[in-house]
Amino acid sequence: MDSKPNSFDFLAHDGELAGLISEFDWSATTLGCPGNWPQSMRTTVTLILQSPVPIVTHWGDDGIMIYNDAYSLFAGDRHPKLLGSKVREGWAEIADFNDNVMRVGLSGQTLRYTDQELTLNRTGTLEPVWMNLDCSPIIDESGDPCGVMAIVIETTEKVRAEKALKASEEQSRQIIDGAVDYAIIALDLDGRIVRWNEEASRIFGWTETEALGLDWDILFTEDDKVTGQSRIAMDAALSQGTAHHDRWHMRKSGEVFWASGEISPLRDSDGKPVGFIKVLRDQTADHLAVEALRTVEARLRRAQEAGGVGVFSVDLRTEILSPTPEFCKLYGIDETAALPISIIQALVVDEDQEIASNPQTRQTGTSPLNVEYRIRRADTGEKRIIARRGEFEFDGNSRPIRFVGVVQDVTERRKAQREVRDSEARFRALAQAIPNHVWTAAPDGRLDWFNDRVYEYAGRNRGELDGDGWVTLVHPDDVASTGERWKKALEAGETYHAEFRLRDRSGTFRWHIVRAVSITDEGGRILRWIGTNTEVEELRATREKLEDLNRTLEQRVTERTADRDRMWRLSTDVMLVASLDAKIAAINPAWTTMLGWREDDLTGRSFMDLIHPEDVQATLDEVGKLGQGVTTFLFENRYAHKDGSYRTISWTAVPDDGFIHAVGRDVTEERQAAETLRQTELALLQAQKMEAIGNLTGGVAHDFNNLLQVVAGNLQLLSKDVTGNEKAERRITNALAGVNRGAKLAAQLLAFGRRQALEPRVINVGRLVRGMDEMLRRTIGEGVEIETVISGGLWNALIDPMQIENAILNLAINARDAMEGFGKLTIEAGNAYIDDAYARMHDDVTPGQYVVLSVTDTGSGMPPEVMAKVFDPFFSTKPEGKGTGLGLSMVYGFVKQTGGHVKLYSEVGHGTTVKMYLPRSIQQEDIEVERSDLPIEGGQETILVAEDDEGVRATVIEMLQDLGYRVLKAPDAASALTILESGVAIDLLFTDVVMPGTLKSTELAKKAKERAPHIAVLFTSGYTENSIVHGGRLDPGVQLLSKPYSREQLALKVRHVLNNSRQNELAAERLNPSVPSPAPATLLTETRKLSVLVVEDEPLIRMATVDMLEELGHAVCEAGAGQQALDMLDKSQPDIVLTDLGLPGMDGETFCHEIRRRWPKVAIIFATGKDQGPALGDRSRTALLRKPFGVDELKTALAAAVEA
Repeated sequence: MDSKPNSFDFLAHDGELAGLISEFDWSATTLGCPGNWPQSMRTTVTLILQSPVPIVTHWGDDGIMIYNDAYSLFAGDRHPKLLGSKVREGWAEIADFNDNVMRVGLSGQTLRYTDQELTLNRTGTLEPVWMNLDCSPIIDESGDPCGVMAIVIETTEKVRAEKALKASEEQSRQIIDGAVDYAIIALDLDGRIVRWNEEASRIFGWTETEALGLDWDILFTEDDKVTGQSRIAMDAALSQGTAHHDRWHMRKSGEVFWASGEISPLRDSDGKPVGFIKVLRDQTADHLAVEALRTVEARLRRAQEAGGVGVFSVDLRTEILSPTPEFCKLYGIDETAALPISIIQALVVDEDQEIASNPQTRQTGTSPLNVEYRIRRADTGEKRIIARRGEFEFDGNSRPIRFVGVVQDVTERRKAQREVRDSEARFRALAQAIPNHVWTAAPDGRLDWFNDRVYEYAGRNRGELDGDGWVTLVHPDDVASTGERWKKALEAGETYHAEFRLRDRSGTFRWHIVRAVSITDEGGRILRWIGTNTEVEELRATREKLEDLNRTLEQRVTERTADRDRMWRLSTDVMLVASLDAKIAAINPAWTTMLGWREDDLTGRSFMDLIHPEDVQATLDEVGKLGQGVTTFLFENRYAHKDGSYRTISWTAVPDDGFIHAVGRDVTEERQAAETLRQTELALLQAQKMEAIGNLTGGVAHDFNNLLQVVAGNLQLLSKDVTGNEKAERRITNALAGVNRGAKLAAQLLAFGRRQALEPRVINVGRLVRGMDEMLRRTIGEGVEIETVISGGLWNALIDPMQIENAILNLAINARDAMEGFGKLTIEAGNAYIDDAYARMHDDVTPGQYVVLSVTDTGSGMPPEVMAKVFDPFFSTKPEGKGTGLGLSMVYGFVKQTGGHVKLYSEVGHGTTVKMYLPRSIQQEDIEVERSDLPIEGGQETILVAEDDEGVRATVIEMLQDLGYRVLKAPDAASALTILESGVAIDLLFTDVVMPGTLKSTELAKKAKERAPHIAVLFTSGYTENSIVHGGRLDPGVQLLSKPYSREQLALKVRHVLNNSRQNELAAERLNPSVPSPAPATLLTETRKLSVLVVEDEPLIRMATVDMLEELGHAVCEAGAGQQALDMLDKSQPDIVLTDLGLPGMDGETFCHEIRRRWPKVAIIFATGKDQGPALGDRSRTALLRKPFGVDELKTALAAAVEA
């Protein structure tokens, strides 16, 4: 014992071993007194004493044993002698084993034994003991092993139980493997397979070796795996003790089979579950047989339910009836397995008791087998019709023992049959009543019935039209197409629709619309065809009759729709039934034909979904009226076709019991035709208005120009009398300026009325616009920015340059006023093509190529109502006194007269664009040249002036006399003709175009030419009508001097006409073979042979000139116009060009400038009645040949041109 009182305080434990250790004499051992034990030993001993696990420590080389309370239990009777003993001696029977433990532990290593078997003497005898040992070294303060600690867990009971279990399992295996047809599978609690008998291998395909350790989930189908059926089965076994399952399982091959089995938990001796046992059997064949039987029974049951068939059996000995559920349902009784037949017999109505079976007829077997009788249902008392089919079963003595059969409720069928008969009768009656032709045909298309209207129309007897007889009514030209369409309709089962001619009783053919639809059964098999013929002869003749017939048709269709569903299907008009909230309940087949929609496309939808957005509100308003009970007549809106287009529908609708019943007719083409007619009428009215205004303005302009002519002529005559009087001269100048402004106003009136005589030339609009730039800037002021945009490759246009300048100037001034002097003016010129589609949409527009001249401003713009009137004469948006209202009218009239088109675009607040489409010319541009002032010269010829206006006549006579001419006068054409017929020699007839009397000025000119072929004619007028101007241009060969004209203009024009006339005389004389040709002059032999191009529009002058040149020995070619001559010059250049200066189109002066610019080495001879030719920049190689001229003058001019 340790003498120190506190040597064992470190134990801190009140257990048995703590007390034994405290009392033990440790000094007798190699460990010595506890007070000298190292801290590591004290700590270890304290530690093991606290542990409930058996632990023993072996200290030092001797292995002195110190252990805890739990180990003392393991030691049995060897305790407490083992405390403080040496381990090899304490457990002498296993000394070798412990010696190995000590050696390994003290070397610093560990040992572990599981279920180690040792033979120990713990109770006085040796016995096998099994244990788990964990041996570890105990480390002292210096880090060296000082002992070994062993944790001892006895497993004797476990090992013995496992051995017993193994033996039992072996025995069980032999028993299980001997089980036939049953798969027996053992599972642990996690569902892993731990046992697998031979039958399991045979059924599933896996061997035991393959199956052991696998999750039994592999035995389930994929669907059962997803839903966790394997786990559900184990949980059910744990909760219920045993769970039965019938399900599909999976073999190793992937094949499924049906198995029936049970799963139960395996428990240990304490009743705790340690696993599961699954026993199952393959019953696939039985299951499939049962399922097949169930399927057949289910099909039979469904067939009975679907067909409303009840099955019964009556035991005739007991009068007990065994019904099926469907039987009970038919009679209104509760489902039952058996009931007395008298209960059913009591439900039969009294009148039918004899028809149904009764006890006497059943016992004798004489009850009717197939009958129909009426009953009153047991539950509701409702009367129903029952059809029964039955038969008797007999015993060996031929006595009836059982009555079996089926029953079916045929109430609805009989009702339907009655309705069909009634419907057929009503159809025949309706077909006979309506005025249309109605007929029917068999499924093969052979017609077999016609209503009386057909026979009355054709004048035939009944039966004559059956089969193919109806073909005799069809027009021969329509037979082939009609038959082909009918054949296609029969093959496709689709609606037949055709339009052809049918012969009436008088032999006349009349047009009919023929339509037929098929009547089909539930399977879609065609039972019959029903058709109608509707005469449309008058509809094709006139629109008025068409509208009247359509209104009548609408009324008839509405009436037939209310009466007959068949007429609903036959109608060519759309029919609609919808609720007041616009939900479609039904539509007829015409919706498919007219709008492309089928009934299943629209049923349940709102018809507002189909309405054109612009018609939605009006449609809603009309639906609201229908909701108030107001009938709709001829309401029109646009409905969407299935292809996305819209059709205009005219509706008649009535409200009825919360629904709208409506009939609609497609009036799209009618409305389009009406709109086209309206537009045509508007265009005609506009044309008539313009024609009237044109005539008015032309007449006003004529009288106005006559007045101006009187004023201007007298002012010019007066100017000679006041020469030197500056004040008088200034007043005359101001007055003449007023005359010019009046003349301009008259010209605008004529331009608007398209009565002016244009002088068109081939010009480049871009060049003309650029040339106006300076004038435009001066006119509209610096506050307006001008931008000019000219497209590259701009085409030429054939227009009057002066008129297009006036048009641009007018548009620019209007734009300036619209912008109030500040803004941007854009003038654009480009090429454009107007196609046929655009031309059809705009009146008086011809497709083709155009030069587009656009004038755009940034002004205030115009509203639509102003745009509609902007081209009207005298219409102006400017303040009073600020404009004549003729500017845009003049532009419009000029462009239209030119053959062009005007388009106006404007938006309030953004500005206006006016586009002028001018016809393209493929000719080269006529180059404009500045003319120098020519001297005024007169003559001594005699002039006859025919003028109805006395003031004008007096003025012109005085001006002509002042020029030296002798003048005769006539107040009208008839008087002038009288003077001509008097024989007085007259050189020039100067006549007004518009004069009173029956003799027109053009007829006067013609008669004058007949009487005096060499007389010259000059027309004058302020308004030419259509007598000498056509298409805005003077007739060929016509000379015109427009009023008002000045003295200078009169002098130049008269001299030009007289000279041309004289030249024509010479040419005619030269071409007359009776007049001897002069002998060639000496100069002819002196002049070398030249090539000469003669350019002259007067044929006689041209022919005479060519003849003279050829007589002089020169090579000559000829042209009648400047452009033609330029084309010839492009190919080859002559030595000399001899040209008139008064050419059509491109004038002679322009022509000469172009020659000199392009071919400067070509000589030019000017043939003119003037004293000098045009001022060319290079006047070399030129000569003047004054008209009239002869051979000598021609030779002189040739020589001068060559030598110059």
